Amino acid sequence: MATATRTAAPTLIGSVQRALRLLESAGSHPDGAPAKQLAREAGLPLPTAYHLLRTLAHEGYLRREKGVFVLGDAVQRLAHGDGPQNRRSKITESLVRWHDATGVPVYFAIYDDGEIDLVSVADSPAAPAVADGADIRETGHAHALGQCLLSRLDAESRHDHLDRYPVRPLTPYSVPDRGTLLERLGSLGPAEPVVERQEYRLGTVSAAVPIEAGATAGAVAISVPLHQQERLLPAIERLRIEMASLASSLAFSISI
Repeated sequence: MATATRTAAPTLIGSVQRALRLLESAGSHPDGAPAKQLAREAGLPLPTAYHLLRTLAHEGYLRREKGVFVLGDAVQRLAHGDGPQNRRSKITESLVRWHDATGVPVYFAIYDDGEIDLVSVADSPAAPAVADGADIRETGHAHALGQCLLSRLDAESRHDHLDRYPVRPLTPYSVPDRGTLLERLGSLGPAEPVVERQEYRLGTVSAAVPIEAGATAGAVAISVPLHQQERLLPAIERLRIEMASLASSLAFSISI
């Protein structure tokens, strides 16, 4: 005798359901609504609603203004697909486009929470990226990406970084000491490319330019083998043109 198959009831998280009801209620009031009204509309006890509202505000899904709650920026990012993964995908797509346009490896890095973070690299078998032989965070004084990022920091942050990651020559061509590096960084113009020749890796030259990344210091760099160094400056200029053409649509608002 056949036995009927029973479908297990889905496991539901009550607190998530309650938070979503509060968000829906807040969304129905463009000018905002007080906690008591949102709790009543969501059918929740006021203490429970307060806890959830504070959590949602902390995470950016709600914003409290003059005693009322309105939808926050995080909701807008969700609605427009502008989450961290989506931004990373846009960055990767842009780097691939720039790599195709310049024919050289392209690197993107930011300075975040006191560290150099290599976010993405676009290269190919015909134009491979420089192999990692050292921690990029510890060697920022030697490569173009790091020098470009350090040049955009305020003096206190720059000194703090170099206290934690002292200048040390990596090749015979590396910047020899902290004073020389600081003098070089201080002489750079706001949009001037940073060029290094075999300071990070023998047989490689690279250049970097700053990029708008919201409140975060960002930089894009390229590299070429030493025997092709005549390609470096034309490639960085082509990169700047490509970056400018995309700036209005991308804007590199980094929050990753």
